[in-house]
Amino acid sequence: MRTFSTPRLRQSPKVALSFLPVLCLNPRRFRSTSNRPVPAVPVIAFLAPLFMLFELVQLVLSERLLGVKQIKRGTDPRTAGPKESVAAGWTLFLIFYWLWLGMMLVPGFGRAYVGAILATTLLGYAVRRNAQLKWILVIITFEGAIRIGMLFSLSARIWRSQY
Repeated sequence: MRTFSTPRLRQSPKVALSFLPVLCLNPRRFRSTSNRPVPAVPVIAFLAPLFMLFELVQLVLSERLLGVKQIKRGTDPRTAGPKESVAAGWTLFLIFYWLWLGMMLVPGFGRAYVGAILATTLLGYAVRRNAQLKWILVIITFEGAIRIGMLFSLSARIWRSQY
């Protein structure tokens, strides 16, 4: 017995699937129709938005502790620091942040972003050690902005690879 098949129209996967993000809530389930593999994202990478929030809070706290008003008054922020509970929580979160950065160096995903964050932090520390008190706030602001940008880029890369 002879069977006849109807010819199929060939479309590129990009053209055929270009309407999916508009029509369905989860276009990820249709990702298997393309030939490209979905890159694996380590589970610890999903903490990047949390650390981005931490960097924003750290910028606000550093502005309160080393702000322009304190610099104009000539007070030394090391003598009147934050409360002990705030300082302890901040220190614990910084330790957790550095452990996360170290763990993110192991998988290949996001290694460049984490390397840039580490390099920025170490370079900023070296510059801050030799700076006058009035320049420390400027250095911390630039350093924090670069780290926030790297964490935002890492979060965007995670989002693009998952969806």
